[in-house]
Amino acid sequence: MSRGPAPRRRATLASLAAELQVSRTTISNAYNRPDQLSADLRDRVLATAKRLGYAGPDPVARSLRTRRAGAVGLVITQPLNYSFSDPAAMDFVAGLAESCEEVGQGLLLVAVGPNRTLDHGTAAVLSAGVDGFVVYAASDDDPYLPVVAQRALPTVVVDQPKDLPGASRVGIDDRAAMRAMAEHVVGLGHREIGLLTMRLGRIWPHGDAGPAVADRERVDSPHFHVQRERINGVHDAMRDAGLDPESLTVVESYEHLPTSGGAAAEVALDANPRITALMCTADVLALSAMDYLRARGIYVPGQMTVTGFDGIPDALARGLTTVKQPSVEKGRRAGRLLHNPPRSGLPEIEVLDTEVVRGRTSGPV
Repeated sequence: MSRGPAPRRRATLASLAAELQVSRTTISNAYNRPDQLSADLRDRVLATAKRLGYAGPDPVARSLRTRRAGAVGLVITQPLNYSFSDPAAMDFVAGLAESCEEVGQGLLLVAVGPNRTLDHGTAAVLSAGVDGFVVYAASDDDPYLPVVAQRALPTVVVDQPKDLPGASRVGIDDRAAMRAMAEHVVGLGHREIGLLTMRLGRIWPHGDAGPAVADRERVDSPHFHVQRERINGVHDAMRDAGLDPESLTVVESYEHLPTSGGAAAEVALDANPRITALMCTADVLALSAMDYLRARGIYVPGQMTVTGFDGIPDALARGLTTVKQPSVEKGRRAGRLLHNPPRSGLPEIEVLDTEVVRGRTSGPV
């Protein structure tokens, strides 16, 4: 029985150097430091490598040698469908990717959302081949924060948690931004206000995942401090205007679906039919709420004022009154902080500016 030809042995750096009768350093330079070789020599190395089937230096071996992985790990604790459907989150990722590209680094998504078991998520963080982590909008009790700290790599937090030991942070003054928006709403004469907010904690205390009125205990002890600060901003403006902050109807959405804002608006109006203004902690909630109101013949702003937060393109195009925040710049700044850490070695906090955009969806009572 005849045998087929013996399988061809995989070409190595050593066999390629022997074929060309050059040093291994020359082969390595052709891939890693091309400026060290003449154009003719590099072309000859690459052509011979292609002919022999040599794919280039082993990236694992190179990372062990240089102790550099060449990538940034983005830790997202939200479901992936949120990360790739929420416009503000997508803008942030675009900014971070841009900063990585500037320095020739890759971006590795370390997905540890609620659909993964704790063991699998922990393994993903511990095994990630990265030079540092960017943690995006995690709760302060997230179980993966200690795992990230265990890696002892440079870490930058975006938005939250607020006080992760040893980590720099990029964010905005959420309380002041929402207070400015609430002052605008109260200044228009609104006294019965509903606030639609994203989730306040990782654990949902209700039976189903639909939106629900958040009681005082839930509002006072959220683990997502961004939402807490935005609620406090509304409370501040109401208190300064002589209004009782306890009269604010807060409705929490646990899921971040395209219909979440409409469902939350329905819960808020059922809880307090006298509401004349719906303030939202995210544009996606506001746009969904507007769709819900329009379907029921409730005119904005004639019968209901609606405001948002983020300044995403769709919101601005629809004339939403909103707080515009620099989501893309957040990503850029986070990447640059990671690539160029403070010389002092101490964590650095960068607070970016916001702007209240007075659109067509806010008006007097």
